[in-house]
Amino acid sequence: MKDERGLYYYPFPDNRRVHMYVKESEGVIWFRMWNADDSQLWDQHAWVPYGAIMKAADMYAGKAFDPRRAYDIELARGVLDENR
Repeated sequence: MKDERGLYYYPFPDNRRVHMYVKESEGVIWFRMWNADDSQLWDQHAWVPYGAIMKAADMYAGKAFDPRRAYDIELARGVLDENR
């Protein structure tokens, strides 16, 4: 999907108030989350490259939030490919 912020998908399909924006630059896929219920999230968190997300994912091992699911590289590639 696409809106004024860019291309996105729903990282939590049952919650359409959260969007995961994706872009690609020089072969690297970048992510940025937006949440309709947290107006400051977009301003407080910049674009993050996928590699940095994977490095941080180990800190979440065994916890409820799994970055690998929210920051879905295959879904991001699909969104980007559909809009080329």
